[in-house]
Amino acid sequence: MTQPIIPVASVAPVDTASSGPAPATKADFLHSLNRALEQVSAVQASSDAQNHALIQGAPGASLEKAVLASAHARIDWNATVAVRNEVVNAYRTIMNMPV
Repeated sequence: MTQPIIPVASVAPVDTASSGPAPATKADFLHSLNRALEQVSAVQASSDAQNHALIQGAPGASLEKAVLASAHARIDWNATVAVRNEVVNAYRTIMNMPV
């Protein structure tokens, strides 16, 4: 489903003696963004499927699974909105900087 977010502290330190890290490209960022949005969409679709299975009385469906799937989808959505808000705030800050 979704991949865990890697905390910044667990990322390996960059060797400053070398030429430095490879610069991230616009395509890398867009690919990562699209992948994250697809994962959020997949979690929401899974939640909907769990809810429909519960409503239809499908074998193996349970209220616990439906509630957990809904909570997971809500958490993922809230995290996506929070990231979007931070990106918009950063954009506004940069645009308001004097030149």
